[in-house]
Amino acid sequence: MTTKSYLRSISIQSAHMYQLQDEKDRVTAVKNQKGFNLADIEDILADIGATYTVRGERSRTTFNGVADIKNASKDQLSFCSSAGAEAYSRISETNAGVVLCKRDLEAFMTLNKRESQQVLLFVDNPRLAFIHIMKRTCNVDNRKKVGVSPSAIISESSEICKNSYVGNFSIIGDNCYIGNNVIIHDRVNILENTKVGENCIIQPGTVIGADGFGFERNDATLELERFPHIGGVIIQDGVEISSNCSIARGCIDDTVLGHGTKLDALVHIAHNVKIGADSVITAGVIIGGSTIIGKTCWFGLNSTLKNKIKIGSRVIVGSGASVIHDIEDEDIVAGVPARSIKNKVTCDKLFMMAGLRR
Repeated sequence: MTTKSYLRSISIQSAHMYQLQDEKDRVTAVKNQKGFNLADIEDILADIGATYTVRGERSRTTFNGVADIKNASKDQLSFCSSAGAEAYSRISETNAGVVLCKRDLEAFMTLNKRESQQVLLFVDNPRLAFIHIMKRTCNVDNRKKVGVSPSAIISESSEICKNSYVGNFSIIGDNCYIGNNVIIHDRVNILENTKVGENCIIQPGTVIGADGFGFERNDATLELERFPHIGGVIIQDGVEISSNCSIARGCIDDTVLGHGTKLDALVHIAHNVKIGADSVITAGVIIGGSTIIGKTCWFGLNSTLKNKIKIGSRVIVGSGASVIHDIEDEDIVAGVPARSIKNKVTCDKLFMMAGLRR
């Protein structure tokens, strides 16, 4: 089937399909949580390869959902990622029927006396375990958007694969490729020569593939000559891009976002940037042109990276930092200009952000 005929066929369904999962649907889905028991939780932990120990009453029958630790009831599951005295206080005060806790709390953690049937599950990473359990026991992801909004504009030279979605007033330019199971929300502009891999999410207001900021001054006239941009953007599988980001296409080569990388809102990625797999770029980050970034990095709020520098793998950049030099693998930098603080950092959470181990 050609792209043109495919788009024509899905347009017939779009009028009612493209609104399947608006905000009202999301709220309803979260409320519509499936009942589950302790055995179900243990099965999920086993499936993801998590080691755990259980303390408490195994005879509990059914739990009706998940909730944050402050507001959870005796029929709900929650988690606590805190450590030490803070964790002890949170877990002791919660009414949650099941709490996922850090493994190092097991030696001194006791059950909540107000809830004699409370169960504590000790795991290495409570938040990660909670995410997997929530995905299996809540219906948030069960109603996925599929189709193309009637108000979207799709170039005839572009291809949109099956089970993908293009939202209201979004634009897909010439020679673009949108992979399977991609969600492109409202008012997204994806310009020419952009390739989006499978299972990606692009939130409202983002612009991908516009010309980067490249000029060369004419020595004789002092006028600025624009550098033509003929490259594209490659977004690999599993990338998520939040609202109002800007990702420029390459001048000659492509701008690349690696597999599984996540961008928060208001991030700017300049032309020719290459970002490795599974990196986290938080809100307000600016990455200058032709900068190369390794795998599994973490960039704090409003940090800035100069153009044409190289960042190693598993690097952490602190909030507000200004990086003007290359950074080696597994370093932690902060400040203006950014300097290494790795030897001064004692918090394990910082290392976990970039997948490091102390």
